[in-house]
Amino acid sequence: MLLVLHKPFGVLSQFTPDQPGQRTLAEFGFPAGVYPVGRLDLDSEGLLLLSDERGLNTRLLDPQSGRHPRRYWAQVEGEIDAAALRLLAAGEIVLNGRRVLPTRAWRLDPPPAVPPRDPPIRFRAAIPTSWLALELTEGRNRQVRRMTAAVDFPTLRLIRVRIGEFALPADLATGTWRELSAAERRAVFAGAD
Repeated sequence: MLLVLHKPFGVLSQFTPDQPGQRTLAEFGFPAGVYPVGRLDLDSEGLLLLSDERGLNTRLLDPQSGRHPRRYWAQVEGEIDAAALRLLAAGEIVLNGRRVLPTRAWRLDPPPAVPPRDPPIRFRAAIPTSWLALELTEGRNRQVRRMTAAVDFPTLRLIRVRIGEFALPADLATGTWRELSAAERRAVFAGAD
């Protein structure tokens, strides 16, 4: 079975807390035996897949199995400019001594219609924010946040909205989940190179 969760901000992508009081996937009432396919960090939101099928993590995330694109919307501090978008797209950014793979990156104008975050992002009247989309085919730890920081536009809010050709369903409220249909499952695996 393959499930999709609209993961809220502040929830670990695991079933047991690292520290007392942390919110985890255990609170969402998933069927026994499922595990997250990939991760979203505590501060990220959006599309998280879960499954009880062995090998699904490898099939989706291991570069040897093909590269599955993952799309994120990032709200960043400042007005993102063309130069920063070019650097993000070109694979010119080095993280931990290794260049990132080329990335699709574009400004979202107008900003996407997303539900408010709880708690809201910090607001500074003198510093505007802007939204961009990034499509990655690799998944390093906190990669999007580290990439936007490297081009001097720190990420304030990060939402994963697509894996392969499967988009986070617009009618899936934050904190809810459901099983994918056969067509949606095929869409998850589409778009790999």
